[in-house]
Amino acid sequence: MAEKPTQALTAKQYAVQFIKFTLFSISAGVIQILSFTALGQLTALNYWPKYLVALVLSVLYNFTLNRRFTFRSVTNFPLAMIKVAGYYAVFTPLSTWWGDKLTGRGWNEFLVLFGTMVINFITEFLFDRFVVFRNSINTNEQAQRQTGTGASNTD
Repeated sequence: MAEKPTQALTAKQYAVQFIKFTLFSISAGVIQILSFTALGQLTALNYWPKYLVALVLSVLYNFTLNRRFTFRSVTNFPLAMIKVAGYYAVFTPLSTWWGDKLTGRGWNEFLVLFGTMVINFITEFLFDRFVVFRNSINTNEQAQRQTGTGASNTD
């Protein structure tokens, strides 16, 4: 189904969207930190493999919740995931590279991880909002029920 452009968000709707994204990102960050820490305690892996595993777990969780509850989108799931994969095809090698370089130069692993997570949070919100879900915000059944416009698709 082709997506049609959605109406512009009000300032309040945009603020609520950003708050939801922030809260889901914090919980995804907890997943990333816990899995990164567990891998550090249970294995002898270097920074980059621990980071990659933790990042993948975090991304899958965050994407799923933000698609359904933050952007409330019925956009084609595989297509949306491909777009997110495109973002991570750029972000992951760069962040893995700078993380490995910084920790190799003596920077604290958790300081590097936190800084990387902040950069990821900002850039991913912008990418999701203006690329992945741009024309499908508030199109899922939950959003349609709330606005009273009726759902044309189910989520």
